[in-house]
Amino acid sequence: MAESFGTDAERYDRTRPRYPDALVERIVDAGLGLGILDVGCGTGISSRPFQAAGCDVLGIEPDERMADFARRSGVEVEVATFEAWDPAGRTFDVVVSGQTWHWVDPAVGAAKAAQVLRPGGRLAVFWNVDQPSADVADAFAAVYRRVLPDSLASRWAAASGGYSVLWDKAADGIRQAGTFGDPEQWRFEWERSYTREEWLDQLPTQGAFTLLSPATLEEVLAGIGAAIDAMGGSFTMRYAALVVTAVSTGAA
Repeated sequence: MAESFGTDAERYDRTRPRYPDALVERIVDAGLGLGILDVGCGTGISSRPFQAAGCDVLGIEPDERMADFARRSGVEVEVATFEAWDPAGRTFDVVVSGQTWHWVDPAVGAAKAAQVLRPGGRLAVFWNVDQPSADVADAFAAVYRRVLPDSLASRWAAASGGYSVLWDKAADGIRQAGTFGDPEQWRFEWERSYTREEWLDQLPTQGAFTLLSPATLEEVLAGIGAAIDAMGGSFTMRYAALVVTAVSTGAA
């Protein structure tokens, strides 16, 4: 699945949720400086806001297709997994990872981040988590249960609870590294309104759908489209942007 997101990098970049300005501002303000390493930068969605804030950003991305798109959007990218990437002696003020740290071994990733962070530098990994209203959750989950009864999507209404496992693993990896202070969690609430067309454009980029057959995906899109039509053709999705972060002590 991790290698499936680059199938349509342009759609991914166009439709995926961004991150609230408050999240970017807090990471920048809490950082040691403006040199940022973005792990799993994808098409640059997580990199460009830091560039706009005046940071010097280097992205690491294992998918060449995603990396190519990020480069075209002005992000410097090196193609590698974070675990295998060679920093060549370079160090950074902040290591970030948006919506991708769960593809990195959390213990190995935290230890690698510690190696490339200057003492006092910060690791900040973050995710956007859907927070649908009950009506939206019920309508969409009914479609997923019918079309994809055995998939993660069929449990979408409760999927945000699954993210707590990711936060816990990230925090545990930070503690295991032995070179960070106590991890913190920051939370930023935001929302976005979607038309039927906008939500259906984004849906195929989500992990539960990237590997579906064309026929099954079409059935999902038809069902979700009908559900949104029944809501009047649009809806508002609430999000929580959640950050797990810690400061490097520089001592093993």
